[in-house]
Amino acid sequence: MMTDSSILIRQARIVDGTGAPWWRGDVRVAGDHIAEVGARLDAGEATVIEADGRYLAPGFIDTHAHDDLVYLRQPDRPEKVRQGVTSVVVGNCSFGLYPQVPASAAYLRDHFGSLLGTVRDGESFEDFEAYRRALEKPGIAINLLSLVGHAALRLAVLGWEQRPATADEREAMAALLDAQLRQGAYGLSIGLVYPPSAWADTAELVRLAEVVASHQALLAAHVRSYEGGLISSVDEFLALLRAGGANGLLSHLQAAGRPYWGSVPAAIERLETARRDGIDVSFDMYPYPAGSSTILQLLPPSAQAGGIEALLARLADDDGRDKLRRAVETGEAPNDPEWESKVLLIGWENVRIGGVGEDALRTVEGRSLTDIAASRGTTPFDAVVWLIQQDRGRTNIVMFQLDERDLRTALTHPLHMMGSDSLPREGGKPHPRAFGSFPRYVGHCARDLGWLPIEEAVRHMTAVPAQRFGLLDRGLVRPGMVADLVLFTDAITDCATFEEPTRLAKGITDVLVAGTFLLRDGTPTGVRPGRVLTRH
Repeated sequence: MMTDSSILIRQARIVDGTGAPWWRGDVRVAGDHIAEVGARLDAGEATVIEADGRYLAPGFIDTHAHDDLVYLRQPDRPEKVRQGVTSVVVGNCSFGLYPQVPASAAYLRDHFGSLLGTVRDGESFEDFEAYRRALEKPGIAINLLSLVGHAALRLAVLGWEQRPATADEREAMAALLDAQLRQGAYGLSIGLVYPPSAWADTAELVRLAEVVASHQALLAAHVRSYEGGLISSVDEFLALLRAGGANGLLSHLQAAGRPYWGSVPAAIERLETARRDGIDVSFDMYPYPAGSSTILQLLPPSAQAGGIEALLARLADDDGRDKLRRAVETGEAPNDPEWESKVLLIGWENVRIGGVGEDALRTVEGRSLTDIAASRGTTPFDAVVWLIQQDRGRTNIVMFQLDERDLRTALTHPLHMMGSDSLPREGGKPHPRAFGSFPRYVGHCARDLGWLPIEEAVRHMTAVPAQRFGLLDRGLVRPGMVADLVLFTDAITDCATFEEPTRLAKGITDVLVAGTFLLRDGTPTGVRPGRVLTRH
């Protein structure tokens, strides 16, 4: 483990984060900051690291992840370190582990658990400060930034009720959000396809956006539809930003389902027009043709009214189950007129089980719903019902639903920043994006496919997200910046696949956080210099 207070990285191909062409030079790190950058620096008493032609870049920033829980359980974060990631943004898509009141604690654990698996007692928190303390007690390897999940606010005030909030309830949510932002959270995330966030009306969303704007924080949105309603959903988000005065980040911009492929350019055009009109908005996206979510996304949102126990009761009732079957198999969902059946768009065969909460169900991981149904001698819908009942809604799915041309359009646009959208669980066959997004972007998309220069890919992973989240001391290789740095070779490669999704990346040799090596010459050091970053 490197302990010297001064390090000189000699003759690296410096990719400084601006998008400018790489240049060969030296970087001196003193303590936790970059002290000097130059063509040839005097080593003095510094420990010299010979780059030998490797690239040196700012540490990569994962702008969209669901790593809230895994940070508590696996603070060394090896799969992220091996990708060169030095900071991660959690609390996305309305999912988070705080804030809670006593009456909402179980609701919050169930909600988060539907996406990430079982949340145990003591793993959800009263507020951001309590979450921060829980992380910092054992230490964390890489930095964490947190958004406030809208669902937690709603569950604390309304529980699982499917209705608009009253004026008093809106103010209660606004006060709860204000408290988290005062404690240092970076903004608010909404998830307009995920109950209970999906049940918020415009008045509620605008009121919360106003609170975000008052703190000059960020409003991130999993918008209401990425299918046929993508353009109208982008327009809804832009109208919310305009009405509330907040800065925005549109989460994982994509067009899901073959009938809607080709819609991403029109969505980006909406964002560009909004920016010309003075709305500060950008977007994130991951470099894969498949998405991932909770199995509950295969059902219309109203199915979750009342929470998991109410859903299980509906599934146990013949009439309730038949109504849901019709919705999923035919698209008829009277209580959810804007909802589209994911199954009708992509097919049962393109839905694969990523992870389960119950160990007894491990044999279904990595298998498609058509395969599971055939092995059980039943229909795919009945297989879904069985999984929800046995796993209490905690099953994760992987959905093959995107077009590569749309993906290229998103990943190469100047407003884009890299976000893995990782859904880490203990075990299972998760989406490989948790283990490979960043090297895939540099190695596959930039180097192999030639979609964009490596320097521009690095910019999307460093300076752009640093600016978006107000990390003014990170994201560039410049004197005075915090020394979050990564050294990687020409052979940088993502090794995770959909069949073997937890294989670690190759080609990233050294990773520093605040001047301390997490990875040195390919070997983990075991230290935890990361911080829970706050806006203050």
